[in-house]
Amino acid sequence: MKLIGLLNNMKKILVTGANGQLGSEIKELASNYPNFEFVFTDIADFPLNDADEIITNFKIIQPNIVINCAAYTAVDKAETDSVVADAINHLAIATLATLCYENGAKLVHVSTDYVFDGTSPIAYKEEDQPNPKSVYGITKLAGEIACLKNDPESIIIRTAWVYSQFGNNFVKTMLRLMTERESLNVVNDQVGSPTYAADLAQVILTILDSKKWEPGIYHYSNAGEISWCDFAIAIKEIAQKTCVVNGIAASSYPTPAQRPAYSLLDKSKISAVYGIESIDYLVSLKIMMDKLNKSE
Repeated sequence: MKLIGLLNNMKKILVTGANGQLGSEIKELASNYPNFEFVFTDIADFPLNDADEIITNFKIIQPNIVINCAAYTAVDKAETDSVVADAINHLAIATLATLCYENGAKLVHVSTDYVFDGTSPIAYKEEDQPNPKSVYGITKLAGEIACLKNDPESIIIRTAWVYSQFGNNFVKTMLRLMTERESLNVVNDQVGSPTYAADLAQVILTILDSKKWEPGIYHYSNAGEISWCDFAIAIKEIAQKTCVVNGIAASSYPTPAQRPAYSLLDKSKISAVYGIESIDYLVSLKIMMDKLNKSE
């Protein structure tokens, strides 16, 4: 009888984008949460650019909770691939939010600092006015709006500068280039704070396990205020590389998509509501790089 009761109380969590950085880190933590049944899906079995597929798969899986880690994140490519970016970052979220609301499922949707224009002199709060300057940011903001409109009970977590031992990211790119080259030029006038995907995964699971559901938008990243150049230097020092890192202006490295010059996120709300404190970016960076070394 106890086993039957346990099974009846078990919550089924659908994780989209499960092979990405955040989804992979949630997989790593899943065994710590035996009260959850995880269903990990990715583009091959749960394509987000097809509304009919989303509806069909949702009905088959019948989740109690959805963690949407999937997104079109090719920021520069999105400038010329706006239809697909909008389908995944906006229209799919509208469909998922509607399904969750109609079926009584909880939805956690992950968004981005790119919804802001980067002109603020202080860290962005959740209620600050978004003003995206890229197709990626525009489609992610549209997804946020649709999410809250179609499911007012949903939780949105904005994050920034995500990296992990999984997938492709800034940390792994820097480590490779620092091995290949004697010097690197890295932008020093775009400021924010990195996010170790394992920390964000833990934050999401902590919220779900807390049995406290406060819908709305939250900000989360690691603690610290640095530039991309500062980030690269920290990577170099931890890895004990000899490559010289030179700071350059973003104007010297033009990209198709405009990045926010300042996108530090204020994390006081998630701290006040859920008691979640951000870990210093250097602490998390060292942990990730140690895991990377051990996996090689």
